[in-house]
Amino acid sequence: MNLIGAIGTGVAEILGLGGPVVALLAVTSILTASLILYKLWQFQASGVGRHKRLAEAVAAWDAGDRSTALSMLEPSTSYLVPVVRTAFATTGPQASERADAEAEDRFARLERGLSALDMVSQLAPLLGLFGTVLGMIEAFQKLQSAGNSVDPSLLAGGIWVALLTTAAGLAVAIPTSLVLSWFEARMRRERVFANRALRTVFAPGQRQAEIARASAGAAHAHGA
Repeated sequence: MNLIGAIGTGVAEILGLGGPVVALLAVTSILTASLILYKLWQFQASGVGRHKRLAEAVAAWDAGDRSTALSMLEPSTSYLVPVVRTAFATTGPQASERADAEAEDRFARLERGLSALDMVSQLAPLLGLFGTVLGMIEAFQKLQSAGNSVDPSLLAGGIWVALLTTAAGLAVAIPTSLVLSWFEARMRRERVFANRALRTVFAPGQRQAEIARASAGAAHAHGA
């Protein structure tokens, strides 16, 4: 028997022992893995975390070099380029709100599906526990039906089969929770970068002005 056949036989035995709960967890794990792979591809294709050119463009805008800032946007692969370009071209009292709304729209696209991962990480252990409870009920029913001829191995076998569903639920929930935490951490960093970039675009030169005021104050104090 080849390796694939052996794996298939082992999986079939586990599913047979765990019943419908383990089968449901197996299907959930496949769907969850597919969603995680899709989100990884989406993050890579969108340029999440790749904002070097964009940061340089914002720095040039902050320094007052508008033409250089616009030219630096072209080679950037960041999904935030349209947002920053809109911020460069938009003026008026509602400009900041519009740029923030554009950024949030793109964040929402990247976060789509993360709620499903959160649901899996929370419900998979509960589903495994539910299977364990059902298995324990079945084990004790068999023990009761055995009457006086009680075989301890009968109870022990029923218990370990019941606990199999809990193990399956944790096996699905733990990696899903870890991956979800990583995605959420990436999105928090994305929001911090976007907020800082947009505030810089709408208030250019503030950093240089603060440095100049600090230098002037220090010079004045030294002269006094």
